[in-house]
Amino acid sequence: MNKFIVYGFIFLLVSAIDSVAQSLSKPTTFLLNADFLRTNKEKIKAGDQTLMQAAKRLIADADKTLKHDTYTVTAKSKTPPSGDKHDYMSVGPYWWPDSTKPNGLPYIRKDGQVNPDRFAINDATYLKNLCDDVELLAVAYYFSDDEKYARRAAELLRVWFLNPATRMNPNLNYGQAIPGITDGRGIGLIDSRAFAKLADAVQLLRGSSVWTSGDHAALQNWFRQFLDWMLTSPIGKDEEDEHNNHGTYYDFQSIGLALFTDNKTLARQIIEQKTMKRIESQLKADGSQPHELARTLSWNYSVMNLQGFFGIALLAENVQIDLWNYETATGKSLKKAFLWLLPYAEGKKNWDHQQIKAIHTEEFQPLATVASAKYKIAEPAFSSGHQQKENSLFILTKSLF
Repeated sequence: MNKFIVYGFIFLLVSAIDSVAQSLSKPTTFLLNADFLRTNKEKIKAGDQTLMQAAKRLIADADKTLKHDTYTVTAKSKTPPSGDKHDYMSVGPYWWPDSTKPNGLPYIRKDGQVNPDRFAINDATYLKNLCDDVELLAVAYYFSDDEKYARRAAELLRVWFLNPATRMNPNLNYGQAIPGITDGRGIGLIDSRAFAKLADAVQLLRGSSVWTSGDHAALQNWFRQFLDWMLTSPIGKDEEDEHNNHGTYYDFQSIGLALFTDNKTLARQIIEQKTMKRIESQLKADGSQPHELARTLSWNYSVMNLQGFFGIALLAENVQIDLWNYETATGKSLKKAFLWLLPYAEGKKNWDHQQIKAIHTEEFQPLATVASAKYKIAEPAFSSGHQQKENSLFILTKSLF
């Protein structure tokens, strides 16, 4: 056989081996479980029928996502007080016109009741959709190695964060405004809590030819600026001082973005100096969450806040801090908070706190799945109507959010 044919065959074989090795390499995620992702990808390649079916459904969902609109903050019809449509803006969800005033101003608060007029400004909806779409596309790319999913995710990221004509300015100065009272508040930062999820999903794109090292460095720079705004601006520092879920998700965002921007020292500092204090101030020794139980949607907020704490615990693993088994001097811990909610999720106890909307126990499934692994306990059995277990993204990633 011609030696050039032999050498060519060897080259193709080595290239194929390298390609498989790269496709099965451990991803660099810091929120999603990298080992779990890699194991599931190996199982799919080995023919695991359950995971293959989940991957098929995931790809079908990703294909639909390819047809979604391209989101940008500059598409809104209303201009922020700055005069710059590149500034994100939203209106507080629980604020309504005062019917006793001719012009409805100032707005009044109705906790738990969302004013549909909030959605006249699309930034909050677009931001949520952006984070969801990028995560789905990045996971689809990881499991399929099909560049079209990475290409669309990269396009969405460039339009929202990088392109001069459409990029969002790295601040939330006008988040959750209250007409007649304020143009923006610290608690508007809750709108961007999914940034940590999005940044983690971007890690799955790093092996793609369509998400370049330049793209990645530019996005890291954007998030460095945003994180600096969070840590130093009056609005950011106001949110940092919140003592309920807002404070929790402030930590979740800032730790996640610190990891994404390669600042583990800052991530560790936030956990040790802020999050550990929040566990003490937000929980009771029995595991209940008094700040969340005071809300009109006490179940929703209790679950949401614990998800934030669990997310921080996952992030903390990246700097070798064990929040799963951390207990304050007064005996407060995340494990107790989980065990306090568990019997309500299982239907063994009736929720006797204020809840103006129906309880959906499927919201508890991601917490239960993570807790079963971290605390070596059996995963609770939920009702047959539970939807989360059929979610392909959840099956393949066991994502907490």
